[in-house]
Amino acid sequence: MRDRRRKSKGGAPTARHRLGNHVQQDKQLLLRSSFGAAATAYAEHRPDYAQAAVRWALERAPGPRVLDLGAGTGKLTATLVALGAEVIAVEPDPAMLTELRRALPTVRALPGSAEAVPLADASVDAVLAGHALHWFDMDVAGPEIARVLVPGGILAGLWNVIDNRVDWVAELERVSGSAAIGPRDTLSNWRAETADAHLPNIGLVAQFGSPEQAEFPHGQRRTADSLVATIATRAGMLVMPEQEQGATLGRIRAFLASRPETACGEFTLPMLTGVLRVRPL
Repeated sequence: MRDRRRKSKGGAPTARHRLGNHVQQDKQLLLRSSFGAAATAYAEHRPDYAQAAVRWALERAPGPRVLDLGAGTGKLTATLVALGAEVIAVEPDPAMLTELRRALPTVRALPGSAEAVPLADASVDAVLAGHALHWFDMDVAGPEIARVLVPGGILAGLWNVIDNRVDWVAELERVSGSAAIGPRDTLSNWRAETADAHLPNIGLVAQFGSPEQAEFPHGQRRTADSLVATIATRAGMLVMPEQEQGATLGRIRAFLASRPETACGEFTLPMLTGVLRVRPL
């Protein structure tokens, strides 16, 4: 008798495929929910955003009201405040939200998520997401974002990426491995991940149309120790088994000690802030 359990190519997904999808979803949930355990370190070590990048993200917004969605500890929120925006921050993780409120006590900061935004219809002129857009379930979050935006409103994602066109940074990427410096963490990877051909993976094209993309020079003053501490706040590192995490950070620390650019005192980590800007269809 023919084995009917397997579907032909192009048919319904097999049990193996469905299991694979569930595994991937579980991994994504684990990664995006990992930051709360390191909220204090995240607040201390993660960089802010280039002001020029934030200005560009907002330049076509019809007004000053901005929702920082998935605001974390307020890194992007602080830049928005400095630029004079009227900011509301929304963050799902209680520990991250506590850090945000501590750092920016005058900002209206609410618990909530991209999939359930606690704001009224047409209440903001722009929605910005700093290092967060790739975590959103855009099938659900897309209509929510469109709902809270006024007509002509802007959605923009911002990412701080290290500039791996610089030799020692490219070598740091190689030594660190993908868990420490992964997708969207370097300039070349960010460009690939946010290129038009890849946008369906984060659900933007179907709901928001073709994006505009720009990059702005940025940098962060670090020491070898503080750069290691920064890398330790990456999601891939936070979910790594303790022994493997220790070995990875030790390897990075040894590399930084071996390079003249990073071995002694403070240095500037070469970065860019990449921006993806779209309008709802």
